[in-house]
Amino acid sequence: MSAHVFDQAIALTATGEGQYTGATSPSYANMVGPFGGITAATALNAVMRHPALLGEPLSLTVNFCAALADGPFAVSAQPVRTNRSTQHWVVGITQTGAGGKDETVVTASVVTAARRSTWSVDDEPMPAVRGPDEVKPYTVPSPVEWIKRYEMRPIEGAIPRTWDGSGSDSRSRLWMRDAVPRPLDLCGLAALADVFFPRIWLRRATPVPAGTVSMTVYFHAGSAQLAEVGHGWVLGQARAQAFRNGFFDQTALLWSEAGHLLCSSHQVVYYKE
Repeated sequence: MSAHVFDQAIALTATGEGQYTGATSPSYANMVGPFGGITAATALNAVMRHPALLGEPLSLTVNFCAALADGPFAVSAQPVRTNRSTQHWVVGITQTGAGGKDETVVTASVVTAARRSTWSVDDEPMPAVRGPDEVKPYTVPSPVEWIKRYEMRPIEGAIPRTWDGSGSDSRSRLWMRDAVPRPLDLCGLAALADVFFPRIWLRRATPVPAGTVSMTVYFHAGSAQLAEVGHGWVLGQARAQAFRNGFFDQTALLWSEAGHLLCSSHQVVYYKE
């Protein structure tokens, strides 16, 4: 049985301790380079595969220095500090540039930790919304390939079908999951945190050029809780706080159908007037 298309896309070949090679996947192609979520998942996968890994991810920050070109790349993942319960990682993705020199296209940092049982509560409850079976599937009017890898059912704030400048709010809520069934894991969750289209498109109902500069994902669930989700639906919510001087920020929250907050995310996005 062949690997899921997602696992093929984030696959890495070890060339040394913490050193890997990989390649972009046409299945996750975006307008320029690959879907940012698959790049984030690839960076995280490099840490998850490292033999020195302690625990599981608490946070992942990915800085998109340049768009990855279609083709091979190299990944380095190194633990720079290991404490009793936390571990700090530096990750880099490079590609050979036009001049034959290796160029950094992505930098990332990851914090992993050995989780322990403590008093716990979700202080951000899942909003009361219609269930996924009550929401019609939505075909995103976009030619990019990665969109086809996910099934999305928007409750509110779908990508505009008419670009008429009439937008008034930046909030979206939608149910989502892999189009081809795949049990949810930490790499898959990192990618899901980036499925939201640029908030400025919704707020302005105008398709201006935009691209993520930096994104951070905070993991509130570990592997065991994600295993309970399986191929179930995930409810996502995203909105922006401010649009100013060519950049805006975007927060996202992802819950399981059972109402557990799985992760929260924050990113800063470049846009052109």
